[in-house]
Order: sequence, then C-alpha cells, then structure tokens
Amino acid sequence: MTEPLLKPSGHGALAIDGKAVSAKVLGDVAAKASTLIENGVRPGLAVVLVGNDPASHVYVRSKGRAAEQCGFHSVQHTLSADTGEDTIVELVETLNNDPAIHGILVQLPLPAHVNSTRVLETISPSKDVDGFHPINVGLLSIGSIERALVPCTPAGSMILLDEAMAALGRGLSGLDAIVVGRSNIVGKPMAQLLLSRNCTVTVAHSRTADLAGAVSQADIVIAAVGQPQMIKGDWIKPGAVVIDVGINRVPGEGLNKDGKPKTRLVGDVEYPVAASRAAAITPVPGGVGPMTIAMLMSNTLQAAQRAG
Repeated sequence: MTEPLLKPSGHGALAIDGKAVSAKVLGDVAAKASTLIENGVRPGLAVVLVGNDPASHVYVRSKGRAAEQCGFHSVQHTLSADTGEDTIVELVETLNNDPAIHGILVQLPLPAHVNSTRVLETISPSKDVDGFHPINVGLLSIGSIERALVPCTPAGSMILLDEAMAALGRGLSGLDAIVVGRSNIVGKPMAQLLLSRNCTVTVAHSRTADLAGAVSQADIVIAAVGQPQMIKGDWIKPGAVVIDVGINRVPGEGLNKDGKPKTRLVGDVEYPVAASRAAAITPVPGGVGPMTIAMLMSNTLQAAQRAG
C-alpha cells in the first residue's frame, strides 16, 4: 500500500509529508537509472568535501547512500581543510573531463581561504547538479527550465507544492504567491519557478515594510528567510498552502542524557497557529528537508540522460 503524501497535521491543515514524497521521487529516479544502465550509461555523482565540518560530513554520507540506492556510480573526494584553492579547482576540472561523472557537487561551506565562487564556477554547467552555476541561474531566469539544472531545494519545494495542490484539487495558475527570502540558493530560484507556473509572485524579506500584510494576501507562502518562526501563524491567509524551507535549532525543554540543554528544530513559520489556518503545510522537520537529496539524485539522472 502506498504511503499517503499528505496527512492530518493535528491542527486542521494537511501536513505535506516530505519523507513520503522524497521516497516517491527516489523510486522514480532508481527506475529510470536502471533503464539508463541497461543502455550502457550508469549515472555518476562525484562529491568534493573539503575540511572537517561535522554537518557537511553527515550530508555527504546521506548523499552517498542515496546515490548507491539509485544504482549510481558514486565517488567521494575528501580533502584536508588546508588544501589549496588551485588544487580544488584542478580536481573539479579533472571531474569535468571524466565521462563516468555526470554530476559534480562541491560541499559548502568551503574553508575561508578558498574562493567558493571560483570553485563553483569551474564546474561544467552540464554537471552542476546543485544548480548554482551562472549559466543554470540564467537559464532559469529566462524561463528555459527544460535546459537548466534547477537548485535542489526550490525544485523539491515545487514538487511538494504540486502534491498539495493536487490533493486539494487546485491549480497554481493565477494564484498570488509570496517568497519570503531572497537568497540565490532558495528565494530567487523559487520565485522564478513560481513565475513559470503563472503565479503572481512577490519576493519579500526581513526588511519588507509590511511583511505581515504581504503574507496575509498570499495563496501560496514560501518561507525561506532563515529566522525561527519569524512568520507568525495569524499572518497566514485561511486556506493558503505553506512551504516552510527554514530549519532552525532553538532551545528546547529540559536536559539531555549528557546534562546539556535540549534543543529542537523549528521552521521559519509559527507552525501550530499557521497549521490551524492553512489548507496544507510542510512540517519541520520532515517537510522540505528530505526533498533536497532526492532532487540532487534527480538532477544527476537528468545530467546523465542528457550526456548519454
């Protein structure tokens, strides 16, 4: 039996289950990869990890597991924190020229002595599975999405939004959408994706004069500002769909087994109140987060299909 993609939140809205949707995406990627492999092309993903950032190591392990589950050729290059910028650039150029590698991901953040922009722009646009290269950014901005590799978090957020709209029996065309956040990684590409689907899009941020008023008019709310519970629940228009991209660690209650104060994860939206007003909403954790790795695999498959 297929797991439902939207479930009761306990507050009124439907909760959009990112784990279930990501499993659906990964299953589809694995099936298409199998067909590609039968035709002699195994999708290849190379991850470059520089330094000892604990969170980066966790992310990279998760990406490697997902790649193997999809049947990909998976390679990890782990470099010491003092590796020179030229050495990293040379490695990326080698991977650009390797026909067995279709996707290259340089895990951020890079050490302070490395120019991240130079490294990321060295990646071939056709292998830029993070979607950060100016060529892919430009293709997205002119609406040529079918030629671009789209950043993973916005791409995954759009799939969650589509699942919610389908469950609610609605379409996106003509709706008012607000994106709270203007980063190059999430906010700006998210706005471009919504425009491509005929939404009327407002891009707001922490300095928007009347943020509450702007959010309250929106049928679709994308929260990507990086501030815990900055968007208050009573700002949400009744019946709106909320995609909360934020993942923020805040103090919890009590102490853990090591005697340290507990923490908990919250989004950029005040969840309980928002969920009592929205028609559908992503929880944190378990909403957008699982989609990012799923879309990385999807982008790698897409790059391999184009190369094959």
